[in-house]
Amino acid sequence: MEYNLLPSTNIKVSKICLGTMTWGRQNTINEAFDQMNYSLENGVNFFDTAELYPVPATPDKYADTEKIIGKWFNEYKKRDKIILATKIAGPGAYTAHIRKTGFKGNSIEEALNGSLKRLNTDYIDLYQLHWPERITNTFGNRSFSDTKDSWEDNFLEVLEKLKKCVKSGKIRHVGLSNENPWGIMKFLEYSNKNLPKMITIQNPYSLLNRLFEIGSSEICKRENIGLLAYSPLGFGVLSGKYFNNKMPKNSRLDLFPNLKRYNGENSMKAAILYNEIANKFNISLTHLALSFVNDRPFVTSNIIGATSIKQLKENIESINIKLSEEIVNEINLVQEKYPNPAP
Repeated sequence: MEYNLLPSTNIKVSKICLGTMTWGRQNTINEAFDQMNYSLENGVNFFDTAELYPVPATPDKYADTEKIIGKWFNEYKKRDKIILATKIAGPGAYTAHIRKTGFKGNSIEEALNGSLKRLNTDYIDLYQLHWPERITNTFGNRSFSDTKDSWEDNFLEVLEKLKKCVKSGKIRHVGLSNENPWGIMKFLEYSNKNLPKMITIQNPYSLLNRLFEIGSSEICKRENIGLLAYSPLGFGVLSGKYFNNKMPKNSRLDLFPNLKRYNGENSMKAAILYNEIANKFNISLTHLALSFVNDRPFVTSNIIGATSIKQLKENIESINIKLSEEIVNEINLVQEKYPNPAP
């Protein structure tokens, strides 16, 4: 395994991060335990979760993933071996069963305390805002419209609340998720007032979605922020399992057909071309896709998700694959032909 420092810290995290959003829905608690044990045994020390998980989020499954991780900590006594990240859910109809107040009032402290209890720990290494309160381009929305947005600037208020949580020892560091350049820079601006700095941002990034390179990657370089890349396989599209109109039983798109962000026509066309590159250089499409993300200079860690140990093993082994300049050049030609088909 290879490791990076979380920006502005001395905390080493594996370049492969274990994503957990299937635990409690697509994966049983025993399967989740097996994944955590296997990951730790193979050098993965960074786990990412959220109060929202498992996904799709429903009231009856609220925070089940955090509960599973907490039970693993209790049974295996490995909390000190893990750098743990979780998130507070943002506002919206999708999360009305969690809370309707966004990050206002006592929401942050209450959400944090709930996560701590479920996770069976007294601190979170990295606490993230899952998505912005304001209306902006998130979750594949290419267009921007704020005509119905009643949000008012509360960046300062949010950071002041997070500072209290850091001072209490419940949080070590803070980060963002599904955020855009303007939001990142506003949080950085306010952090100059002796408030916590957002050291990471967790956004989608893959061969099917390289939009992070436009604006946000420069911020990472110049402001010392790290990308935690999620959906590096585009919900499995970049594993090739959906080629030729296949729909494997119990796969994510089979179970949840409404999750169509990554399987549009151009996404499939691009994935097929990427598969041709992988075949040409005698590596798997999965390894091509993951190794590309692993070694981008602005990526601190690549969040992989798996529903089986076989998938998990292949994903972790991607750390051993290094793409040549020739391969990257061919990847870029496909990106030019089908630019960011799955935003």
